[in-house]
Amino acid sequence: MSLGSASYLARRAAQKERVRILYRRALKDTLNWAVHRHLFYPDADALREKFEANKDVQDLETIDRMIATGEVTYNKWRHPDPYVVPWAPGGSKFHRNPTPPSGIEILYDYGREDND
Repeated sequence: MSLGSASYLARRAAQKERVRILYRRALKDTLNWAVHRHLFYPDADALREKFEANKDVQDLETIDRMIATGEVTYNKWRHPDPYVVPWAPGGSKFHRNPTPPSGIEILYDYGREDND
């Protein structure tokens, strides 16, 4: 394998990874905009069609331009208040009951104290 073909394959792999990441982000953000699943599915299908329409493009420069355009469009239309799972970092229930400070002892043997 020559150096030129190795660099070509490395660049193509990087592009595929960027496209995969962009698609997953856009799909998850589409779910933020849709209130119900029956509204999400048509939007997800339209997003998939946009990606599928350009899957056969071979020119590396064109692919880079298309990825950059897609990232700019995604950043422009991102949801301002995305859904966060309540118990995940940033969620409403994350660390609701923080761990007690060091030096405080918690006894879990209620009613079983020694009566010596």
